Amino acid sequence: MLAILLAYFGACAELDPRPPLPEEKALAISDDTPLDRATAPFEARYPEQSAFRLVVEGTEAFAVRAQTARLAKRSIDVQSYIWHADLTGMYFANELLLAADRGVKIRVLLDDVDARRNNDAIAALSAHPNIEIRTFNPFATRSGTFSLMAEGLSSFSRINRRMHNKSWIADNRLAIVGGRNIGDEYFSASDDVNFVDLDFAMVGPVVRQASASFDEYWNSSSAYPMEVLDPDQVSLDALNLLRPKLAAHAAKAEQSPYSQALRTNDAIQRMINGDWPMQWAHKYQFVADDPDKVTMQERDANRAQVATALVPMAQAAQSRLSIISPYFVPGDRGTEVLTSAARSERSVRVLTNSLVANDVAAVHGGYSRYRKPLLEAGVQLWELKPLTEGKRESSFFGSSGASLHTKALAVDGRALFVGSYNLDPRSAWLNCEQGVLVENDELALQLEQIFQKETGGTHAWRVSLEAGKLSWSDGKERLNKEPDASLGRRFQAWFSRTFHLDAQL
Repeated sequence: MLAILLAYFGACAELDPRPPLPEEKALAISDDTPLDRATAPFEARYPEQSAFRLVVEGTEAFAVRAQTARLAKRSIDVQSYIWHADLTGMYFANELLLAADRGVKIRVLLDDVDARRNNDAIAALSAHPNIEIRTFNPFATRSGTFSLMAEGLSSFSRINRRMHNKSWIADNRLAIVGGRNIGDEYFSASDDVNFVDLDFAMVGPVVRQASASFDEYWNSSSAYPMEVLDPDQVSLDALNLLRPKLAAHAAKAEQSPYSQALRTNDAIQRMINGDWPMQWAHKYQFVADDPDKVTMQERDANRAQVATALVPMAQAAQSRLSIISPYFVPGDRGTEVLTSAARSERSVRVLTNSLVANDVAAVHGGYSRYRKPLLEAGVQLWELKPLTEGKRESSFFGSSGASLHTKALAVDGRALFVGSYNLDPRSAWLNCEQGVLVENDELALQLEQIFQKETGGTHAWRVSLEAGKLSWSDGKERLNKEPDASLGRRFQAWFSRTFHLDAQL
């Protein structure tokens, strides 16, 4: 009976084609906003170059977004895979609402895998005349677990493909792109587990490249306005009910350590004063998958545009290649690229999550199939520990948990990539991804220093082969089985490895 009901409701939950909409573009830069005045002199001083800063700490990542939301006078465009309704998520929602009240044009593009659960609040914000919110590749059903299950059965091939991109663009002058979604765990604010993550803060023509990519996704036939998906919930009455809730969360945040973070991490003012170091580069490229990736045929070569840019970058390594990927499932092709480089006496180093630190145990199962071939060829592997120790940035609220979420690579101390792309089949073939490639010695060195720190014994286990068997060492002790992993996590990893679920990982 349950199967019959699921089939019935699944058949009723087909997503209608999005109606035609006028094309929208990011607002052009000018010279009349604080961010214009802060960045224009630098852009004039370094024509045709762009500036980049690696944003490592969660507090700075939070502060830069909050400050640009307050300084923006023209536009804010936000693209995110996840936007949680937690302290930071509600704080940023309130900041965008206040900016819209000041006349700033707000566009928010969310993947629907997380947005659906916050449908009513998102629809309410969409009622503001200066706020437009679209969801990418949305579910036809807007609430209910039962209807979601039914739609999953009937439309799995479509809804299995997600938009994983993350960007925050203020006045088309300053952009933040990288691995961070919007939620407490991405800004060191969770009292459970926080992510070790990384963003690029950017100024210059590369920002307009990011805006052009945002526009492409925004105008895609897969991006549905809330007015189309759930018109009844897009109402000023709902918005007026939401306002005090957002204000209350913002007030709570102001009474928390966030207020101190904003006072002590005044990143944008430091940039204006020339005291927020950024590196200028002639050679850079913003890369993003085609938003039509979610509708392309399986294994269509055009689907893997970010991967297409990264493979030659990795193959061009002359001396060393350092990779940070929380979900690392290289597959046969990726394993061939990495082992070939290692066998030719190039240093190939990879940092990923340990089984106990990985928030998706099944992914670890896919990765574990490739560990021995990689190690036998000379690839060096480290797996992140779950607990923060030493000098790693702690949570505002005292969390001791950590999980790797950074997606980056560095080549020969001269070039690097930072983005949303994991080295796994899902990023290559299913999810839409993006990132930035930059040639700059100082930035590449900084990323290698981050790699060196995170692979120290305090933070990670070095994986090696001893008499043909895997072992894990942090310099103090050596283990011969997956460190600290529960039986349940071991089973999930075993199941994924045994039944070769790589294509979904």
